[in-house]
Amino acid sequence: MKDNIGNVVQGLKPTLLMVAVQIAFAGVNVLYKLALNDGMNLRVVSAYRFVFATAFMAPLALILERKNRTKMTWMVLFQSFLCGVFGGALSQILYLESLALTSVTFASAMSNLTPAITFIIAASFGLEKINLKTVAGKAKIVGTITGIGGAMVLTLVKGMEIKIWSFHHIHLLHHQNGAHQHATSTGKNLLGALCALASSISYALWLTIQKKMTESYQSYYTSTALLSFWASVLSVLFALCIERDLSQWRLGWNVRLLTVAYAGTVVSGLVVVVISWCIQMRGPLFASVFMPLVLVILAFLCSPLLNETLYLGSIIGAVLIVCGLYAVIWGKSKEMKMSPLVSSNESDTVEIVSKSTVSESEEKSNKNGIK
Repeated sequence: MKDNIGNVVQGLKPTLLMVAVQIAFAGVNVLYKLALNDGMNLRVVSAYRFVFATAFMAPLALILERKNRTKMTWMVLFQSFLCGVFGGALSQILYLESLALTSVTFASAMSNLTPAITFIIAASFGLEKINLKTVAGKAKIVGTITGIGGAMVLTLVKGMEIKIWSFHHIHLLHHQNGAHQHATSTGKNLLGALCALASSISYALWLTIQKKMTESYQSYYTSTALLSFWASVLSVLFALCIERDLSQWRLGWNVRLLTVAYAGTVVSGLVVVVISWCIQMRGPLFASVFMPLVLVILAFLCSPLLNETLYLGSIIGAVLIVCGLYAVIWGKSKEMKMSPLVSSNESDTVEIVSKSTVSESEEKSNKNGIK
């Protein structure tokens, strides 16, 4: 009985950890918007985030993995650099640009395209099979198309306003001019959507590269520290080239310090360790399946806290994205259910062959002994 409960808990462990990851992502999205509203530059936010992550993860990796660290190779070092580029600096800079141009809910909804993009990239590199003759293969194709269509609806369609909370809102953002909000929603929405799409592509590339890296290097704290190091170097160089105002780099005891410290230590630190472990256990597609949870959490947080408006088009687009996402995951799960059967049959065959070989050798030795 205890063994069965332990197996159930062990099986649910990746799922529970990925739910916690999405809660952490939702929290950092709210803090991002508050820091940006406070006047903090996007590039500086990203640079400080990875600097804090490196300073936090490097000592942690030295302490926790000092005895069982996997041997470092040039290939692993190169893969960690690519992870720092795609999963660190590039994806964050593009995502923050999208967040500043649109809203927290919109940017998070667009990030739900990541599972579909991950599937396309994985299929291009032969990591995912496309078989239109099976129901699972058709589900993955239809789900990918549905997700892309939902993103277009979310970007282009508004409709009626949706109000979730009826009580008094706690607005954490400063008061903004209505004309400025209108200009932002009409003139910058498309650019924000393109930035969010590019960020999702970069993140999907990271998930794919991280999967290959964890096959040969399973020291998750060290790999996360390396990712943070490369991302901090690139982000700081980019921020220094764009932002020359030193006042933007000053951190006080305010929301700016809270944002970069939380984003660095929790999201770019511990969360990346959890994601890397889940990728190794269940694959890159599994690690991206929980992203719609961020949208659900933010829908309940951003309306009362950040005074953001939800529209019917956003809801319909988000629902289409989620439906397409889970169609892809359903197809993937159907394929994964067949692989253990094949593996077990193969192992049974090997066991039978080995047993027969042993029995034959024993029979020969007995005959030789009789002679």
